[in-house]
Amino acid sequence: MLWTIIGWVVFGLIAGYIARALVPGKDDIGLLMTIVIGVAGSVVGGFLFGLLTVGLRGFQPAGWIGSIIGAVIVLVIYNKVTGRKRVRR
Repeated sequence: MLWTIIGWVVFGLIAGYIARALVPGKDDIGLLMTIVIGVAGSVVGGFLFGLLTVGLRGFQPAGWIGSIIGAVIVLVIYNKVTGRKRVRR
């Protein structure tokens, strides 16, 4: 059980960090929020992948690519909701 939680934290950290690198601009979020965005991205990615392929079958985390795509989506929504990262023109 402990290793599962540690695995999710590390997985979320890596996926969240890659999503932060892919979304343009500077993110002023910390390590904990990066992990949360990565884990939430995995859930969102799994949900979207399930809808596109086999249909919705409950809670399914996604693989690396699905997690990163989901984390980018979650990060963009987070930035829109909180009003962070305004692009200067």
